Amino acid sequence: MIEQVILVDEQDNEVGLMEKIEAHEKAVLHRAFSVFVFNDNNELMLQQRAKEKYHSPLLWTNTCCSHQRKGETNLQAGKRRLQEEMGFVCELEEVFSFIYKAPFDNGLTEHELDHVMIGKFNGEPAINRDEVESYKWMTLEAVKEDIETNPDNYTAWFKIIFEKSYDKIANHKIS
Repeated sequence: MIEQVILVDEQDNEVGLMEKIEAHEKAVLHRAFSVFVFNDNNELMLQQRAKEKYHSPLLWTNTCCSHQRKGETNLQAGKRRLQEEMGFVCELEEVFSFIYKAPFDNGLTEHELDHVMIGKFNGEPAINRDEVESYKWMTLEAVKEDIETNPDNYTAWFKIIFEKSYDKIANHKIS
C-alpha cells in the first residue's frame, strides 16, 4: 500500500493527497501528529527511531509520530500509530498544533502542520522493531538539558517542539 499524506493549508484545511515520499521530496505542507506519553512520575517516554528509517535513523524523539490517513481524526491517528509503534494505546488529548519545516541530509524535507497530543501510560511498551530501536523514560528537565548538550541525538521536530512549546507540554495536566 502506498502511503499518502493529507496536504493542508496553513489553517489545516485539506487541499489534497500526495504520496508520502513525494510530499517530503517537494517539501509540501501536510498534516502530521506527535504523541507525548507520560507516566505517573511525570517522565516522558522517548523512542529511538529504528536504524532502517528513511530519515533520522537512531535519533531520539517523542513517544511516536506519523501522519493522519484520509478520514481519520487526529486522536484516532495518534492511537493507531501508538499501537503500531509502541504496542499500547492510551487516552490522548490534543494540546496544540504548529507548522515547521526541517530539511534532512538525504534531500527530503518535513513541512508539517503538526498536532501535538499528550497521554498517560505506566506499563512497558511492546515496541515494533521495524519502527523503534529502543525507548526510555526521562523527565522533561533532563530531556531539555540533554538536547542542549547533545542536540545531534534528537530529531528536528522534537527539538523544535521543545524550543517553541516546552511550557505547553510541561504545564499541561493530563485528565
